[in-house]
Amino acid sequence: MKKRYRLKNLDCANCAAKLEAALGKLEGVTAARVNFLTQSLTLEGAEAGWAEMEAAARATIRRLEPEVVVS
Repeated sequence: MKKRYRLKNLDCANCAAKLEAALGKLEGVTAARVNFLTQSLTLEGAEAGWAEMEAAARATIRRLEPEVVVS
């Protein structure tokens, strides 16, 4: 499964790289791409357990970059 999210208030390319590295290590994530220019996140993973993976991704973003809003 693949899903794209908008990231509001992502301030720098370094922050995007930090998020991408952390999200790529989450259980169930097969690919995570954060694009600073388009302010977007693309997550890929198995459909089974998607809700848990998405919740973990949102929690990771909130922990690392609290000002970023995922929509």
